[in-house]
Amino acid sequence: MTRIATPRERLLKTAAELFYAEGAAAVGVERLCRTAGVSKRSMYQLFTTKDEVIAESLRTYGPAAVAGYFPADPASMPARERILHVFARLEEQSAEPSFHGCPFVNTAVELHDPDHEASIVALSFKQRLEEYFLEHAKAMGGADPAFLAARLTMLFDGAAVRAVMRHEPLRGLALHAAQRLLDSEV
Repeated sequence: MTRIATPRERLLKTAAELFYAEGAAAVGVERLCRTAGVSKRSMYQLFTTKDEVIAESLRTYGPAAVAGYFPADPASMPARERILHVFARLEEQSAEPSFHGCPFVNTAVELHDPDHEASIVALSFKQRLEEYFLEHAKAMGGADPAFLAARLTMLFDGAAVRAVMRHEPLRGLALHAAQRLLDSEV
């Protein structure tokens, strides 16, 4: 027996997909509701504002976006390979026609408001990526793991933006740059 998604679930899934593909500002409430198969009245019973939908869609679908970059079986890999896996996945995703960059960076840039609830959610997910890099940078024994983690995060974000801006795959650029960065640290 298949469970039918609730209106809330449909709204959040549709919001995550549309906002990622087109941007939160470009997708109006009417289109969001129509695509999700939910009335505007129902949406406003579930969420006070569209801004709340933006934040909650990131909060709900962000974990899957982040997890998609991490290895399925990290215990079988040394720390360096765990870091490089993230960049290999970015390389793969940048070659997909549906790749529109990082949903967290996209949201924060589009909103222009660091105090917006969705910007705060987006930042928390970017911090998770940096914490992942930090954990593995420490395991590698570099001189300044926090600085390395910050640079790896910046490289990740810059590489994703490059792929979107040029509308072309990274073709090894991100992975090679990450390898060189790691080589220079340990």
